[in-house]
Amino acid sequence: MTNSAQAGRYQPRAAWAMTAMMLLFMLVNFLDKVALGMVAVPLMAELHMSPAQFGLIAGSFYWVFSISAIIVGFLSARIATRWMLLVMGVAWAVLQLPIAFAGGAVTILLCRVLLGVAEGPAFPVSVHALYKWFPDEKRSLPVAVISQGACLGLLLAGLLIPLVTHRWGWRMNFVVLGAAGGLWSVMWACVGREGQLDERRWHASTLNADSGVTVARLPYRKILRDPSVLALLLLGFAAYWMLGLTLTWLPAYLQKGLGFDSVSAGRWFALVVIAAMPVTVGLSWLSQRMLKRGATTRAARARLVCLCALTSAVILIVLVATGLPAGQKAVLFALAGALSPLAITLGPVMLGEMVPASQCAALVAIFTAVGNVAGAIAPAVMGRLVQTHGAADAHGYEAGILCGAVLLVVAAFAGLRWLYPGRSRQTLMLGSAPAS
Repeated sequence: MTNSAQAGRYQPRAAWAMTAMMLLFMLVNFLDKVALGMVAVPLMAELHMSPAQFGLIAGSFYWVFSISAIIVGFLSARIATRWMLLVMGVAWAVLQLPIAFAGGAVTILLCRVLLGVAEGPAFPVSVHALYKWFPDEKRSLPVAVISQGACLGLLLAGLLIPLVTHRWGWRMNFVVLGAAGGLWSVMWACVGREGQLDERRWHASTLNADSGVTVARLPYRKILRDPSVLALLLLGFAAYWMLGLTLTWLPAYLQKGLGFDSVSAGRWFALVVIAAMPVTVGLSWLSQRMLKRGATTRAARARLVCLCALTSAVILIVLVATGLPAGQKAVLFALAGALSPLAITLGPVMLGEMVPASQCAALVAIFTAVGNVAGAIAPAVMGRLVQTHGAADAHGYEAGILCGAVLLVVAAFAGLRWLYPGRSRQTLMLGSAPAS
């Protein structure tokens, strides 16, 4: 077999090796994201910040995050993802160090804004890089695997950051993060490769098997008006809202709201993360298995995501509405937090099914950007609610959690009503100009 023929076919060993690197990439990404929330209590005490001020700084990470994700998502169709990923990894490493030596809130604010710019494109670019290695019917599981990088990052944060803070102070965590980003960048420079799977030919033939028409591009205004796409954006927004609360306020909620000490709060935080890992991978495997057995993507992907979001919302409402002990509330949060992220995992997969391959990265970037708008809003809203009730009162934190539950309910019902990936795949093709 010639090298060009080999490059145009699925290569499982190489594909999963790149998946492992993307797993580590997302691990570092989420360590960076969650670190500020994990040191919220000592940081606010040392720098004399109010909860509202901290919420503003925590949310600043997402101020330009979405714009950066969209811009780089569009560029990823023209620039090799290998080099984009390397630039991001180096930038992450460099931007941690000023936080470690910051003398005030302004330095931290500026670095978090710039870090948001550098980390905004991480998920869409890594997903786009994987799509060059896997065909559509094999994408659910690898996307779920790289999503576990986020869970592993949160797990390590919950176990290690409190210990590092206790032994060397909160600033040392950002020195460690800088070293981690630098190490990944060196590894990627040595082993990173660009996928060569001819996904455009495969995708076009799949979408137009009946008509024989090959569609290269669609108008973005048509894509973004499609009901399935809009439903996915809403599901992503709700899932990222809960993720934003988890990253920035869950450690403080466990300590101040529920009364755990810092080390115990870190262990409970780790439990929340551990619960999500097998659930996300298992549900993604189930989705892929259902497709293999002939289920429609409406059943195997859309309904599964919506039912998980709805179940997560119900659990959160029970958490807020009942006077359960602190440990039981933490367990309920872990259960809810294990279900809602499925929208973040399978949302890009459904977008990849509906649109031409040449536009997939841009649409995943838009999905990530819209979802992460919630990441900018949720910490600030929670900060206001916590300040209103008092930092040691669980009601402020739980009011923010309830807001997330309401969003999940609305998004789940919207998805059950309008999210039909297969139907949208066909209707988006109607009236589209064939490729030359």
